[in-house]
Amino acid sequence: MALGVCVLFDSRSERAIRRLWVRLEELGVPTLATHTHGRHHPHLSYVVLLDWELDAVRSAVEALADRGPFELTFDAVVAFRRGRVSLVPAVPADLVPRQQAVVEATRATGALVHRHYEIGRWLPHSSLVTRAPAELLPQVAVVAYEVLPLTVQVQRTALIDSATGRLWPLRTLP
Repeated sequence: MALGVCVLFDSRSERAIRRLWVRLEELGVPTLATHTHGRHHPHLSYVVLLDWELDAVRSAVEALADRGPFELTFDAVVAFRRGRVSLVPAVPADLVPRQQAVVEATRATGALVHRHYEIGRWLPHSSLVTRAPAELLPQVAVVAYEVLPLTVQVQRTALIDSATGRLWPLRTLP
């Protein structure tokens, strides 16, 4: 499937997003809680790779400067094609340069970057719903806006295989 270079949130924020997943599931809307293997983590992906060599990607990302923890405030909901719904943050000034550095480092390993994560095309988001029917989108928005704005602490980075949910923590936070 795909490998994401993802930032992960503090435990309070992770619990808040997981509660949101549960609330949406109770309405009959499929979320990351039950999608595929059910081992998804609340996260924001810097980049998603379609073809990669794990050790090379890990080394390349860990070689980037550790820029430390930061805060994100999710204050909007977006519906992508095919019913995928996500939380969208206000973008801190240094978020885009962080993402660009990760894309460049992973591409330098020979990895294939998914087109939606290319520099200049990336829309930062944290996925909630995998496939919401159009008629349920208003309900999804209502439930999401019950918890927004949501400020999260980004504390760590990991590689995550979307096919299995396997997670490899990284030593740095680019």
